Amino acid sequence: ELELVESGGGSVQAGGSLTLSCRASGATSRMGWFRQPSGDKCELVSYIRSDDYKFYVDSAKGRFSISQDNAENMVALRMNSLKPEDTAMYYCAADLNLADVQRRGGTWSDISANYWGQGTQVTVSS
Repeated sequence: ELELVESGGGSVQAGGSLTLSCRASGATSRMGWFRQPSGDKCELVSYIRSDDYKFYVDSAKGRFSISQDNAENMVALRMNSLKPEDTAMYYCAADLNLADVQRRGGTWSDISANYWGQGTQVTVSS
């Protein structure tokens, strides 16, 4: 069973930056990040494919950057110009079911991915 371990969350003021990292216990592909604000639904933020294609939700474009290190089985999400509305629990996901993600417009479902991390909290204060 693949395990995902996230790190890098924390508290930052608006306009600040954070980098989230996720290390997989083995080789995987189609890794990405979802987030869930308190009391709200969980939604896709970004994903990266093995061919290095990158997707970002509109609210993340121009501010967030996803990258992967296949040798280390890691994916990172660099978040710049953070806003209070970015406050959420962020979850690393691997082996994304891209057809399901696209069909649901990025909203999480129990088949969005085969593997999930435990989550890391990002809090952005105004």
